[in-house]
Amino acid sequence: MSKSTSIIGFLLSFAAGMLFVWALGPGGGHASATATADGAKSEGMGAANAGAVKVDLFVMSQCPYGVQAEQAFADVVAKFGRDIDFKVEYIGKAGPDGNLTSMHGPNEVMGDLVQVCAMKHTNKWFDFIACQNKNMKEVATNWEACAAEVGAPADKIGACAKGDEGKQLLAASFKKAEEIGARGSPTIMIGGQKHQGGRRPADLMKAICAAYQGQKPAACNDIPESPKVNVTILSDKRCGADCNTQKLEGQIRSKVANPVLKTVDYSDAEGKKLFDQIKPAKLPAAIFDATLDADKEASAAFSRGVKPAGDLKVLAMGGWNPACADDGGCNLDECKQTMQCRPEEPGKLEVFVMSQCPFGVKGLDAMKEVLENFKKNNVSIDFKINFIGDGDAKSGLKAMHGQGEVDENIREICAIEHYGKDMKYMDYIWCRNKNIKDTNWQSCTGGDTGIDTETIKKCFEGDEGKELLEKSYAYSKSLGFGASPTWLANGKFKFSGIDAQTIKTNICDHNKLAGCDATLSGPPARPQGGAAGAAAPGCGG
Repeated sequence: MSKSTSIIGFLLSFAAGMLFVWALGPGGGHASATATADGAKSEGMGAANAGAVKVDLFVMSQCPYGVQAEQAFADVVAKFGRDIDFKVEYIGKAGPDGNLTSMHGPNEVMGDLVQVCAMKHTNKWFDFIACQNKNMKEVATNWEACAAEVGAPADKIGACAKGDEGKQLLAASFKKAEEIGARGSPTIMIGGQKHQGGRRPADLMKAICAAYQGQKPAACNDIPESPKVNVTILSDKRCGADCNTQKLEGQIRSKVANPVLKTVDYSDAEGKKLFDQIKPAKLPAAIFDATLDADKEASAAFSRGVKPAGDLKVLAMGGWNPACADDGGCNLDECKQTMQCRPEEPGKLEVFVMSQCPFGVKGLDAMKEVLENFKKNNVSIDFKINFIGDGDAKSGLKAMHGQGEVDENIREICAIEHYGKDMKYMDYIWCRNKNIKDTNWQSCTGGDTGIDTETIKKCFEGDEGKELLEKSYAYSKSLGFGASPTWLANGKFKFSGIDAQTIKTNICDHNKLAGCDATLSGPPARPQGGAAGAAAPGCGG
């Protein structure tokens, strides 16, 4: 493997807000005793020893978290060699017609294809994947150069990937992922059990050693002990499901190798005292003491997410202000626009999205059926789209999926501002959603959409669009919404979903409307690529 691909640690960014859960499942290909941690290429992936622990890694070839997992496993493979039975499989969907799809689109499917074909036709497949991972966005096209670099047969890999053989291999891989419920990339199984602990090489090695049934290999004798990190999770039982701490605990365990966890509720004297120390943080929150500094990798992983509070560091993952739920709390200025204090607005539906989030796209597309259902019943829904991101018009606006998403957010909010009558702006958005990353946004103006190109361009290039997006970001942030899509019915009731039936049902749970008895499309089967264990798929968190 190249030096760049044998880097030991991998850090998941909290700023991305993104939630990916590690799960487990079977796969294909074997680990080699000759893989090296110092950057040298391996001699290839050989058959595992008898009694080797089975380790299965499920990924999407263009998912950055899957790539990070493969980088981490480079060190694991180097240390354990043939004492683990290491396999890689892929997450996606095979349709009844044999059509193969994956979360990040056709290029990812091609990347998956060349990688499963490499596993079939060369023992250098792990080196091949590592080479492709240097530029994961180009896995559909960089495979020939990578085959040449690692000494793999490009002709055989190409013929396989472009023919029936590759399709059959990838469909079988998708099926394995589906059978064990692998939906999030990466998903891991160690010894047939779910791995939900740390994600660094040393953490994975310890989990592997714990899975051995008989004598452990020599590799288990010198795995360094990670420093203990004290973490207090502060929540509020009055918050209900929105303050479920499982997600926060999972994030901590994924980044802290040896956490010492303690849970405290705001209703307790200790909880109130702790909240006074960290406010104005929202709950649930993880609170670290100075022991975090001893774990350099964990400290770096949390560096962009934690905020100092005296001698403590706080990672707030929710939007609940417990002071607002106290007697008289809604009279406080800081509480008047919070969820628990906002007045109910019947018939109102808001959605909070990232324009290039595939789940947000699906949710907005589903709104066509929802709106048509109520329209034919002479019901008008007060519908509003808000955007999720960070920054401001003066210093710069940011979005999870990069500058392209910021630009599209601005164009869409310009369409919303100038074509609000009869929700004409939705024609632009539905058109863009057919190929949301296409830079030719002008193709969705004029013609049937009735959206004037120059109006959008002027708003986009001037200050207007940026200022509109800044306000939208601030509104989403004030409510603590960071996952796309997040829905809000009647200004108070949050829910998740990407299908028409789920959206309609949640509107109708809080409003008596004509059309509520209709059955609309969905909900879909658990989508490929969504976060395993989550109530609904989405981007961010």
